[in-house]
Amino acid sequence: PWPAYPMVARRMGWQGRVVLNVEVLASGLPGQIKVHQSSGRDVLDNAAIQAVRGWKFVPARQNGVAVAKSFLVPIPFILKEN
Repeated sequence: PWPAYPMVARRMGWQGRVVLNVEVLASGLPGQIKVHQSSGRDVLDNAAIQAVRGWKFVPARQNGVAVAKSFLVPIPFILKEN
């Protein structure tokens, strides 16, 4: 699931883009997650991290064997007008 837009950020009109450095384990589950580039708002950064912790990835392969590898994952938080 995509990250839920934090209500406080929505009310304050905060937008931004978080880029996470995500270690994808050979199992496809996320390992270590670090903020590579902050949105400038901790609440948005934390929402992105929480969402990615629940994601399942297709692991990288080397010589046909699944291996752990880190990837940059951009997550935009953009308010849309109705």
